[in-house]
Amino acid sequence: MDFFNLYPLSWAGILSAVIVGTIVGLERQIFGKPAGIRTSALICLGSYLFIALSQSVLGPKSGDATRVLGQIVSGIGFLGAGVIISKEGTIQGVTSAAVIWVLAGMGALIGFGYYSDAYFLALVILSILMGIEWLERMIKILMDRRKQDQLPSQSTLKGPELPPL
Repeated sequence: MDFFNLYPLSWAGILSAVIVGTIVGLERQIFGKPAGIRTSALICLGSYLFIALSQSVLGPKSGDATRVLGQIVSGIGFLGAGVIISKEGTIQGVTSAAVIWVLAGMGALIGFGYYSDAYFLALVILSILMGIEWLERMIKILMDRRKQDQLPSQSTLKGPELPPL
């Protein structure tokens, strides 16, 4: 038995899934969001595992691997739903749920052999998460300034001057 032969998996696939998941998970971990490094790496790795396994059992040209992919898409939705909560009338965790979904997609890409696409998407996702966060902060600052500019000044809040008694 050859310990290093992981057929139907490959070391390149395993490492790629872990690296891609870690890249995205690191951003989530740093900002204290759900689905940090471990979860993200495991989601990518799990998706890779199921696609690679389906490719070897069913054959790459059988088309049944797409059924496995469909099950990953629907199954990962339940995991994503677990991070969405409603709190004081607001919904939180939707971005984390979307990240979980995209992580599964990147693992599937690796399972189908599209390694470079998965790495590229990891950078795109990182850009979206960090770039939009910055953009949202800038918009909030601008909105706060606009609200302060619209507040009435202290001189208009004073009533009419009354004569001394």
